[in-house]
Amino acid sequence: MKLLGKTTLATMLASVAFGNPLFAEKPEIIKMRGAIPNTMRRITADRQATIGFLGGSITEMKGYVDFTQEALKKRFPECKFKFVRAGLSSTCSDTGAFRVGKDILKKAPDIDLLFIEFAVNDNQDGHFAAEHSIRGIEGIVRQVKKCNPQSEIVLLYSANESHLEHYHRKVTPHEISAHESVARRYRLASINFAAQVSDEIDRKKYDWEKFGGVHPAAFGCRIYATWIDRFFACAEPGETVVTYPDVPEIDPFSYSNGRIIKSDAAKFDDLWSYSIPDWEKIPGKKRSCYTGKKILHSTAPGATLTLDFTGRAIGFLTTAGDDAGILEFSIDGAPFKTVDTYRSDYSKILHYPYTVMLADELDDGKHTLTLRIAQKHNEASCGNAIRIFGFTAN
Repeated sequence: MKLLGKTTLATMLASVAFGNPLFAEKPEIIKMRGAIPNTMRRITADRQATIGFLGGSITEMKGYVDFTQEALKKRFPECKFKFVRAGLSSTCSDTGAFRVGKDILKKAPDIDLLFIEFAVNDNQDGHFAAEHSIRGIEGIVRQVKKCNPQSEIVLLYSANESHLEHYHRKVTPHEISAHESVARRYRLASINFAAQVSDEIDRKKYDWEKFGGVHPAAFGCRIYATWIDRFFACAEPGETVVTYPDVPEIDPFSYSNGRIIKSDAAKFDDLWSYSIPDWEKIPGKKRSCYTGKKILHSTAPGATLTLDFTGRAIGFLTTAGDDAGILEFSIDGAPFKTVDTYRSDYSKILHYPYTVMLADELDDGKHTLTLRIAQKHNEASCGNAIRIFGFTAN
């Protein structure tokens, strides 16, 4: 992989619009860029195509994905479609980069087209700086392109209240600017639902309540699917198959080799358990997709583990409920640092799933991570619990 130096990266990130710049004109809803000539060729000539959807709860729910699948079958009745759905509630683009290999590429290594939807969650769940959004989205893109250089990608920007407010003020949300910087670099198409919904609400075509909110009602989901259908109406097949060239990374620390390491790969003391927690005895709302899995978990201060890994980054997937604790961690024997896994925005009401990144700018090579549960916990938390579903490495 080609890398950019830090000076070039700084210049690139400066152009991503950290200051949420005003846009001079109404933003384009569909940006074709390189479009999807290979996918269209597969649909119209080969009459078979594999299309994937990667995102958060808006992609996981019964909604725009279902309507899009219906629209594609109607528009291209002679094509045999295979659909791979990988929406997972609350997950952001960083988690997407760590799970795209397992949830998309392992199931469909020759995938023709992948839709990526993380603009809402990078905003309201992750509260990501633009740099972190780039690190996640670019990581997904490069993994897909590495697996199949002929694959194509479309970025989707769904709407939430923050996006509507920004576009009402004619300001581009910084996470959408960040995603767009990746789209420009890799000549990816994008569809900006958020800008369109904001414009139509401002023109009083409907209101946010009728649209259905962040998780749209059928009315809103059909609007999203209609724009995807319009995109396909504009797309044309290529005369020959395009193999997309490798281009330099925007960020040399993007999660372009992201992966999940099973949590039982760690060496842990007797204060940890690798098992399915007794969730019925643990207060708080849970999501069923997490409660049936064996995980590494402990509620005991002082519980310690080590993990040997190779790469530039390490973190872990967790659910943080009302009892979420504080971790102390050290990499390669360095002084311990702390990370509080309790989420002030969600932990009171949900065992909130997210990726905790501990370090992501390490020297590429072999490292050892040491984790231990701290004696103290957040004053809003009622415990010291740490639940690890897997380690995230890059």
